[in-house]
Amino acid sequence: MEAALLQATIFLAAAVLAVPVATRLGLGSVLGYLLAGIAIGPAFGLIGDDIEGLRHVAEFGVVMMLFLIGLELDPRALWEMRRKLIGLGGAQIVLSAAAITWIGTLLGLAAQTALAVGLVLALSSTAIVLQTLDEKGLMRTGGGRSVFSVLLSQDIAVIPMLALLPLLALPFIAPQAAEEDHGTMSLVEGLPAWGVTLVTLAAVGAVILAGVYLIRPAFLFIDRARLREMYTAFALLIVVGIATLMNMVGLSPALGTFLAGVVLANSEFKHELESDIEPFKGMLLGLFFITVGAGIDFGLIAAEPVRMVALALGLMAVKAAVLAPLGLLAGLRGRDAVLFTLALAQAGEFGFVLVAFGVQQTVLPTALADTLLVVIALSMLLTPLFFIAYEMIARRLAAAAPEPKPDAMDEAAPVIIAGIGRFGQIVNRLAQGSGFKVTVLDSSMETVQLMRRFGFRGFFGDPTRPDVLAAAGLAKAKVLVVGMGDRDAALRLTRYARAQRPDLHIVARARDRVHVYELFAAGADDIVRETFDSSLRAGRYVLEAMGLSDYEAAEAERAFYAFDRKALRELAELWRPGVPVSQNAPYMERVHALNADLEAALVSTLDEGDDGDARADTRRGRGHRAAASRSGPAKPPAR
Repeated sequence: MEAALLQATIFLAAAVLAVPVATRLGLGSVLGYLLAGIAIGPAFGLIGDDIEGLRHVAEFGVVMMLFLIGLELDPRALWEMRRKLIGLGGAQIVLSAAAITWIGTLLGLAAQTALAVGLVLALSSTAIVLQTLDEKGLMRTGGGRSVFSVLLSQDIAVIPMLALLPLLALPFIAPQAAEEDHGTMSLVEGLPAWGVTLVTLAAVGAVILAGVYLIRPAFLFIDRARLREMYTAFALLIVVGIATLMNMVGLSPALGTFLAGVVLANSEFKHELESDIEPFKGMLLGLFFITVGAGIDFGLIAAEPVRMVALALGLMAVKAAVLAPLGLLAGLRGRDAVLFTLALAQAGEFGFVLVAFGVQQTVLPTALADTLLVVIALSMLLTPLFFIAYEMIARRLAAAAPEPKPDAMDEAAPVIIAGIGRFGQIVNRLAQGSGFKVTVLDSSMETVQLMRRFGFRGFFGDPTRPDVLAAAGLAKAKVLVVGMGDRDAALRLTRYARAQRPDLHIVARARDRVHVYELFAAGADDIVRETFDSSLRAGRYVLEAMGLSDYEAAEAERAFYAFDRKALRELAELWRPGVPVSQNAPYMERVHALNADLEAALVSTLDEGDDGDARADTRRGRGHRAAASRSGPAKPPAR
């Protein structure tokens, strides 16, 4: 017990220290976990030798991730993706396996062994790739979607691979010692190869049938208990139970739970299962990455460093040579094609499962299996570094690409809105709905195209460029709305517009108080903090819920608004650029005085409301004293 607690403390401490540092350095959390594992394992030897046992526990992170992926993909979505799954994904698996098999035979491996190695190394790392794509916001790109399709194809392909491996058994390899499996249950032990294949397929069918006919009634039974923890227990039971069944037939637990997730994707309790599994998935997935780093056999690498590194890089080069033309045939170009190639060039976590299964089924010799495990781990370790290289390449390609020309603007409007995000959209709809002509500018082509599909006219162009502003009619405009989310760009635009048009009325969006002061100094007339009005409205609802009448709460809101606007202008005069407000003594002294003045102003406003209770009761139907006499709080108005 003490040893387990010590080991858990070491793992958690390593993750807490390494992952934030790696993330701040731009390396990503996956590489941080891997480096943490290397540090506590091969580097400093802080954990024991039972990495394999820990990995079995940590693999539940991959299991749960595949279950959640399956929940997001109902069978109809898979059917719509069939061309990429079968075409692109199938081609990648077949061509990669064929290329690696051919190279294996050239290196002197037997045909069956070479084919088994080809199948093992044709797969990529679902855990590392999807986690990194999600962190870097690349999942929704064309390359990211293609990578996801291929990874799904690989996950599905594990079924026939596991069914095929027993048929490749070599008679001259001694079976693995029985004591290594002591204490485990197996439904395929002692069966001939064709029997293992039949039991494997039967287990997959059992998972699908259970998902369709058994899980829904069981969930309804659990629901009657009305205990929140029972939902979590049932979700874990589904995942652990299916994983156990898959282990008993020698299949990948992650694959079984992925199939169960797909079957349950259309169920009414899909979102409940997601919320229950998600916290466990993140923690165990991080533990899995740590065990991969801790399990790298640096002794074998030290004995043959050139050979091991050459094999890992050679594997990635061979897979890249297959992936690059496939990406081009799939219509990927530029950064998407590079992402597709780099993301799938490594071996994957299913390789650990297939190697262990291959040794058990006398398909792979032990020495070769040890080499494969090191190659798989090294390629997984290199993958986050390749993602960093991809980002560098993407930035260079973006810098080298010619800047798109802004749209031609054929007419000037009295109102110019720069930035059509959530802020600019509301301003645009209100102005156009009131009958005023508006010119909308945005530097995102996708945003402009989406806006046009909704019936609003917009123009593509960088609002901070003088030529774009001139074409938009800055010389004749009456109002400029600075609605961009980039605070520096908003300041540049405000300064330029004020310098060109001293008479122009500028309405600007600010992120916070300091940004308000900066925009005020730059020449903006009206400055709106992003969340100020919504927060003020929420505060009014709080006052109503506490028993104030609608009229009193509205008066308090109005008083706060007027006081804050006056105070903000006063504080803007005391603000100094480059000096933190907490270190600006005159500013802080005035803030404290204004806080006391605000409290006095609000109390005075509410006292006036009490004096006019009859007027408030007449106008709103419920005064403060009437509300206080009721047992429940006043109901807020419709909003």
